[in-house]
Parts: sequence; C-alpha cells; structure tokens
Amino acid sequence: MKRIAVYADPEDLAVIRKAAKRRGISQAEIIRAGIHLAAMANRVWDEPLDWPTFKAVAPRPGRTGQMPWGRRKSLFGS
Repeated sequence: MKRIAVYADPEDLAVIRKAAKRRGISQAEIIRAGIHLAAMANRVWDEPLDWPTFKAVAPRPGRTGQMPWGRRKSLFGS
C-alpha cells in the first residue's frame, strides 16, 4: 500500500468515524474500501466484457398486460 493525503468534508469524516466505531473496524479500512470502489467504477478495461445476452420475449398479440408465461397477477387481489 502507498500512503496518500486527501481532503475530505468534515461531515463525511463524521459518518466514517461513526460507521467505523459501530462496525468495530478502523476508519482507514472504510476509506480504503471506498477508494477501491471508486477505482473499480472508473476502470477502463483493455477488452470489452463478454456478457451473455438474452432474446426478449414480446407479449402475445391482442393480450395487453399478459406475460408470455401466464396470467399477470395483481398485487391488490383483483
């Protein structure tokens, strides 16, 4: 690991301090996790990821609101 210095809002530091105390871990561990998340969110990959794709299924003609696998169920009992 490499040591760095950053500026942070006092409100953010207060949240980190309380979370560290509540979780029983160091503030530095929370900050390192945040830095890792920021790094991964902004990483540019050399090659595109090969994600699986799925074919969309359209509803049957003339049956609005009905799913192809069966009758749509209402959340409110009607």
